[in-house]
Amino acid sequence: GIAFDHYTTLLWFDPNNPVLSNWLTFTQEFSSKFGVFDTIAEVEENLFNLRMHNNKRFMTFIVRFEREAYETSWNYNALRFALRHALPQQIKDVLRLAPKQTTYNGYKALITQVDQHYWEDHSENTAPRTSWNTSGNTNWQAGATNDIQSSIPANPANPAPHFPPG
Repeated sequence: GIAFDHYTTLLWFDPNNPVLSNWLTFTQEFSSKFGVFDTIAEVEENLFNLRMHNNKRFMTFIVRFEREAYETSWNYNALRFALRHALPQQIKDVLRLAPKQTTYNGYKALITQVDQHYWEDHSENTAPRTSWNTSGNTNWQAGATNDIQSSIPANPANPAPHFPPG
């Protein structure tokens, strides 16, 4: 690119230039002319600034999130934190009431369920809702475990307890 052409020309016309023989001088000049591109910092910033919008589905969002996450080398705890940070409020409201997930994959599965129920509920109503009323909702499955066997109610404002067959 441009940097290659610049330094090839410099080598051709001024081979004794100190930029070509001193690494520190070279890196300082290169940075001042072309900037330093730190891909890891950029990807981490992009991932942390990524947001799922209210009108988007989680499955579409998670593809982009994980594409960015792959480049960060973050562990699953950091990814779970970044994912929670990126979610819209209506999903966070329901997650507050759901059984806690200790794994990243369990957390994604729970969010997927919440999002699917949100869109099912959304399509059943003629007037779109921007959020669910989750105040006072404490009727989650008794003795819920850390896996995704429990069912998220279709309408958190009017939950009906669900107990798996057993």
